[in-house]
Amino acid sequence: MYVRFGYVAMSVQLKNASPSQTMTVKQFEQIKDKDAAIRKLERIAISNLENCIRLLKHNLSLDITFFRLSSKLVPLVNHPNTQGWKFEKAILPMLKELGDFVHKYDMRLDFHPDHFVVLNNLDEELLKRSLETLLYHYKLLKGMNINPVHRCVLHIGGAKDGKVNGLEDFIQNFEKIPKILQQMLIIENDDTVYHIEDALYLGEKLQIPVVLDLHHHDINQPESFSFLEIWDRVVQTWEHSPLPLKIHISSPKENENDKRHHDYINIERLMRFLNEIKGSVEHIDVMIEAKKKDEALIQLMKDLEERDDCTLINQACIKM
Repeated sequence: MYVRFGYVAMSVQLKNASPSQTMTVKQFEQIKDKDAAIRKLERIAISNLENCIRLLKHNLSLDITFFRLSSKLVPLVNHPNTQGWKFEKAILPMLKELGDFVHKYDMRLDFHPDHFVVLNNLDEELLKRSLETLLYHYKLLKGMNINPVHRCVLHIGGAKDGKVNGLEDFIQNFEKIPKILQQMLIIENDDTVYHIEDALYLGEKLQIPVVLDLHHHDINQPESFSFLEIWDRVVQTWEHSPLPLKIHISSPKENENDKRHHDYINIERLMRFLNEIKGSVEHIDVMIEAKKKDEALIQLMKDLEERDDCTLINQACIKM
């Protein structure tokens, strides 16, 4: 089994390379010429994309070919003050350059839109804003010439009217949205409301791949379950995806029920999981959600090198 590791959004090692530089609404409104304010936003977005390329070059030096892009590449996108702004035209050359680099080195990039992107709320205004955010991610991917299918991870959402209603509301809203946005989605279990069987209920019904978040699963589990049966169902949701199955890993900051993420990864928990599923898939991508970002990945690989139950292929991949 081939295991490839990636990390999230920004590096703690690479200096002055934030992909999330921004402008506040107040700063935008202080620029009296709206066209000039928009041009400034475009310059910030281009700088963010330039930093993404720097990040990917840094990653390449570490053999890292799996990465989650920041969703904050374009500041104030979809804000009322920027209504009608064709941001994708202004940044298209940089998006193409980024996409060319990704294709050249066969990298996997994806997104995890912010928690306010909610599909299981029947509030039409909230749904509209969520779809605008998803369309923004779609435009970024198309600008990079990256197939948008299965590139955006979403949580299921809230449960204001109960979990069963929340699941059914997700289905109702999912069926309303454009197919290009439906195809872009993958869903994950969360650490509070919707456990892995809830995510599988939707994934199997709507043909959406399911991402197992191991930390969330350890905190929020079904009352009774067979992990290997659940894992087999997760694997099956990825059968028709053009991408390899992926999972999320993080470690609790303090005690085992702590929802906060640790700086680094608990290797014992990770390897217990990988040994349990060994042989079930040929390739698995593991997204590290640790506070220390790339440093956590580097440390993990050092820890893995000392073990005898896996073999390092390069600085970011192992074979089980």
